Amino acid sequence: MDNLIPIVNKLQDAFTSLGVHMQLDLPQIAVVGGQSAGKSSVLENFVGKDFLPRGSGIVTRRPLILQLIHGVTEYGEFLHCKGKKFLNFDEIRKEIEDETDRVTGSNKGISNIPINLRVYSPHVLNLTLIDLPGLTKVAIGDQPVDIEQQIKQMIFQFIRKETCLILAVTPANTDLANSDALKLAKEVDPQGVRTIGVITKLDLMDEGTDARDILENKLLPLRRGYIGVVNRSQKDIEGRKDIHQALAAERKFFLSHSSYRHMADRLGTPYLQRVLNQQLTNHIRDTLPGLRDKLQKQMLTLEKEVEEFKHFQPGDASIKTKAMLQMIQQLQSDFERTIEGSGSALVNTNELSGGAKINRIFHERLRFEIVKMACDEKELRREISFAIRNIHGIRVGLFTPDMAFEAIVKRQIALLKEPVIKCVDLVVQELSVVVRMCTAKMGRYPRLREETERIITTHVRQREHSCKEQILLLIDFELAYMNTNHEDFIGFANAQNKSENANKTGTRQLGNQVIRKGHMVIQNLGIMKGGSRPYWFVLTSESISWYKDEDEKEKKFMLPLDGLKLRDIEQGFMSMSRRVTFALFSPDGRNVYKDYKQLELSCETVEDVESWKASFLRAGVYPEKQETQENGDENQRPLKTPIL
Repeated sequence: MDNLIPIVNKLQDAFTSLGVHMQLDLPQIAVVGGQSAGKSSVLENFVGKDFLPRGSGIVTRRPLILQLIHGVTEYGEFLHCKGKKFLNFDEIRKEIEDETDRVTGSNKGISNIPINLRVYSPHVLNLTLIDLPGLTKVAIGDQPVDIEQQIKQMIFQFIRKETCLILAVTPANTDLANSDALKLAKEVDPQGVRTIGVITKLDLMDEGTDARDILENKLLPLRRGYIGVVNRSQKDIEGRKDIHQALAAERKFFLSHSSYRHMADRLGTPYLQRVLNQQLTNHIRDTLPGLRDKLQKQMLTLEKEVEEFKHFQPGDASIKTKAMLQMIQQLQSDFERTIEGSGSALVNTNELSGGAKINRIFHERLRFEIVKMACDEKELRREISFAIRNIHGIRVGLFTPDMAFEAIVKRQIALLKEPVIKCVDLVVQELSVVVRMCTAKMGRYPRLREETERIITTHVRQREHSCKEQILLLIDFELAYMNTNHEDFIGFANAQNKSENANKTGTRQLGNQVIRKGHMVIQNLGIMKGGSRPYWFVLTSESISWYKDEDEKEKKFMLPLDGLKLRDIEQGFMSMSRRVTFALFSPDGRNVYKDYKQLELSCETVEDVESWKASFLRAGVYPEKQETQENGDENQRPLKTPIL
């Protein structure tokens, strides 16, 4: 029985030294608790030495696998420094800090790569514990904003396994119902079968209160119960108070306290160490048969694979076919994830791509192209006038002929062909980019990659042709029959009034949702007024705001979008800037920003500007309609100016 824990320690070291992911759920004890709950003090009391890093904030930033081994001499040994014995425990602390910084950096980052420390001492019992980072609420230093969630995920990696015992450390001077450790343990062990409760700081409870009900397992019962300990205070630690003296003071505290003296033999650090040794030994004994079966199955699988490679022939057609099918399946998985957005190693962190870009093409670019091709109202009235007169011929008509209406409407419907076909082309272009990206893993086999890209691209082109035919057929359907019974015709006047009122009042149905974020330059402000430099813009359905940087902490201004329009800005001949500029302005001539009639914004490329315009369109900001030139001659057609 005494050899069970050392056997598991050897397995643990083997997995860590090989650098492979631990696929076996080894029996172990994970120490869980909030910051400053006393986890480190409990572990140091086991060893009888100060050897763990201390300080404010997150001190334990990597899992520490602490293997306590009963021996004659007292020293420590790290797996990453194999063969080097640390006789001075202050050097052990420094090595833990240095090894943590080597992986996580020196500014409070965290990592789930464990540090293996083995401590030999005549004062310890055979025991293996995993010291995990304490839960934190606020990110400091270079920590990400989701630091709390990252620490939880790291803790769950260990305590979720059925073979892991959970040592939930909770300070007695906080409400047990608010214990972070018990909350985490409850999520993975709702029956309390694998959880061992440890109550620290019993000497710091308010006068007149005690934790008797908790220690007697009456308040929040656990199958394995609670054990109370008294650690050294911060003053004792800074004063380098001897741990053996602290253990004697702990024993004296329990024997002299009226609420704890009747259970003093079941409290304290030495009792906790004995209980954990016994619990872990029994746990290993119970889980060892299943662990052995799992190891044997994995070994048989590996032996089978090794046997196959003994007779490996590079020219074997079956092996080539298997390898090719695996690559094709990987390609299929990567392509599907890139389009569906379920996440993969190929995810682009610099710009929109794959399914997200196709989504923008459908919901922003297509709508923008349709609005951009909107006809001029005066020109349309002129065409309607000529159509009516030409339909009547030599007759004098009283009512508007249907044929004139159909002729004009069919021309407008036919204009839809260009933007929708352009939308299809953009989608096909993006699909080709995704195919090239997904086939990059076949780079070792150029001919296979080339042939795969050719087959997929050919199929996409065939589907593109069918898609365009279907779209043109749908437009022909619309041209073939005018449904004048549709509600848009019956309530046209009301619909038009409603639309105009919505544009005037700025009321939208989107809610104040964020539509887009990105960098732009305010072009028409001087350097002294904060212009000619990039700001971080946040476009919502009701306003556009700009900030000093991406942190969005220092807001410079918020501009409501009510009644605003868009127009292009032509760069002058003498302009040195190659940026593409557009402007926000108010048609009624009011100032848009401070004493400026328009706010000129610029991007580096035409594509960026077009994308921003499409986003503004979603927010209800439409491009300016250019006026046509009129000379009073009805027979002379006006010159058309581009809308954008």
